[in-house]
Amino acid sequence: MSSYGCQQILITPCQELGAILEYVCSESAKLTNCGIYYSRQLFFQAGQIATKFALHKEMRNNPHFKALQSQVAQQALTTVAESFKSFMGLIKAYRQGAIVERPKLPKYRQGGLALVTYPSQAVKLKDGILRFPLGNKVKAWFGLDAFYMPMPTNLDYSAIKEYRILPRNRCFYLELVYKLELAKVDVSPDKVLGIDHGINNWLTCVSNVGTSFIVDGLHLKSLNQWYNKRISMLRSNQPQGFWSHQLARLTEKRNRQMRDAVNKAARKVINHCLDNSIGKIIFGWNTGQKNSANMGSKTNQKFLQLPTAKLKDRIAQLCEQYGIKFRETEESYTSKASFVDRDYLPKFGEKPEGWKESGKRVQRGLYRTAQNWYINADCNGAANILRKVATTLEFDLSGVGRGALTTPLRFRLWTLKESPSL
Repeated sequence: MSSYGCQQILITPCQELGAILEYVCSESAKLTNCGIYYSRQLFFQAGQIATKFALHKEMRNNPHFKALQSQVAQQALTTVAESFKSFMGLIKAYRQGAIVERPKLPKYRQGGLALVTYPSQAVKLKDGILRFPLGNKVKAWFGLDAFYMPMPTNLDYSAIKEYRILPRNRCFYLELVYKLELAKVDVSPDKVLGIDHGINNWLTCVSNVGTSFIVDGLHLKSLNQWYNKRISMLRSNQPQGFWSHQLARLTEKRNRQMRDAVNKAARKVINHCLDNSIGKIIFGWNTGQKNSANMGSKTNQKFLQLPTAKLKDRIAQLCEQYGIKFRETEESYTSKASFVDRDYLPKFGEKPEGWKESGKRVQRGLYRTAQNWYINADCNGAANILRKVATTLEFDLSGVGRGALTTPLRFRLWTLKESPSL
């Protein structure tokens, strides 16, 4: 079995290469908007959506299509067709009551640059240099038929399936999508890790093998707070939509820090599972929770800016790579109910009349059970997440002990060293 990985490399182009990359990405954006216009008009007039083959045929004489290599242009239009196909699927789900908000038609790109995708067969390697072809019209207009970039030495050229040029915050990245062989590891399906996410404690993890740890979120929160204050100061007394090189640099730096945090936190979780032969991960997650968050303006901002959904997806990707089962479950009442006292855990919207938890959160981070035990409040939530699905997935919770609930280890993201337990 195999899956796909992606490596992202920052491009530091010379003036000539920078101009070429900007031109190619701008043509991709213009072609994308042309495809969106045609698809929207077809939907308005005939109630139909354009297939990727119809878009390719309709746009093949478009000057923006001819400015790109043919496979690159087709990929841009294929992305448009897929977005409209997804829209129709969401409309069907909305009519069936599966989603609450009515989906909207894909809108035009508001910006000058868009992603450019090259399939592997279009890019050639010679003497450690990758050759990216340009459209025939570019050769006629500018006398250029290709541009070149060095091949990363840590990747196998034959394993690469796709090359992407990604413009972001006035920077360019080369993304290489490659085939990744699945690792063969010895894990047990009876050993399970429950994950509860938050703000100060970004991830709180409790297993049924007597282990527990917390991935610290305080520094991540601090980075976001500094970014918000700095952006607010630079935008003060400026017109709406103001943007600058400094804002772009700050935003790109912050985004890189968030991606780094996601990768490090996910790797910590997976390494813990591999070290303890844990074969299942249960992630507490309420769908649409960020849309309905109502914790006050300050707390909402902290909660919404944490890339927890990306972290969850990254953990799921690594689970697939290492053969670990990943499952989400709704986490209603997991923070209120007492795991030690085995309080009943209602599902969202199904709380019985007169239901009351036997324990109580006495202060930040501390939970008192009916037996007068003082345990970590987030560990209590993570253990209850396990209890939500223990019967369905048939695993034992007897290994979740008082020690794991009381003294979890804390890991700080940018040192990955254990801090004093809570």
